[in-house]
Amino acid sequence: MKKALVAYFSASGVTAKLAEQLASAIGADLHQIQPETPYTKADLNWMDQQSRSSVECHNKACRPAIANKLEHPEAYDTIFVGFPIWWYVAPNIINTFLEQYDWTGKTIIPFATSGGSGMGKTNQELAPSCPGALLKEGRVLSPYSSKQALEAWANAL
Repeated sequence: MKKALVAYFSASGVTAKLAEQLASAIGADLHQIQPETPYTKADLNWMDQQSRSSVECHNKACRPAIANKLEHPEAYDTIFVGFPIWWYVAPNIINTFLEQYDWTGKTIIPFATSGGSGMGKTNQELAPSCPGALLKEGRVLSPYSSKQALEAWANAL
């Protein structure tokens, strides 16, 4: 595998653990996508249609601000992008992240954690945010995946 990056957004810590495990398994660099305004428990209440996460997910034009930048994105050939599934897609902050950089010629591989749903329309929603990149089909992974399983999955791509 060429130079790889695992970039992730984690609202509750579950995706962070998986991203750390994946980066360790494949020898990739790790980058946390940090929202400029951190999400509170109330923001993440999916049962409240007025919660921040609900409002953001229903507004496809919404691009939550990111507090930190990725240093030297040009150094990476393969970018694994991790996130929790929100309403069958990636949170809009993932679009914000992808739109900040030129991924032309790069391979982007989404991976997600989920309380029960699949990837839904994730790739369809992410594709316009990374023109010129090869966007591979994403996959929901268990946060309890072993390093060996993660390495095997990544190497099979």
